[in-house]
Amino acid sequence: MGMETYLYALGIWFIFVVAGILNGVFRESFITPKVGEHTGHILSTIILVCVILAVTYLFISSLEINYSKTSLLLIGAFWTILTILFEFGFGHYVMGHSWSKLFADYNILKGRVWSLVLLTTFIAPLLIGYILKR
Repeated sequence: MGMETYLYALGIWFIFVVAGILNGVFRESFITPKVGEHTGHILSTIILVCVILAVTYLFISSLEINYSKTSLLLIGAFWTILTILFEFGFGHYVMGHSWSKLFADYNILKGRVWSLVLLTTFIAPLLIGYILKR
């Protein structure tokens, strides 16, 4: 896979960013007021995981070149690193959240399931590539 594919993957990641922001707005405006913060967090995570899988499916199925498992893992790692950098950079410097609040979303023992979004982001290209058997 060449540089063009990775630039395309970067464009796909921007779709994830927009989807994540819209998902957060939807969660805070509609889900959380109805079901509470904890359940809203879980439902919002499930929605975003589904969006990531769907967009990844469209991305991988549109590739007209052969790709290896390694390439798919590299795309997943690329997306995951960008997501973490964006989450902390945007969350802290734009939204003004404390570092401890941002790290709290990674505490599965306290019912925070945001890590599932990162796991999905990482494995989605490989999983979808396997499903498509390319």
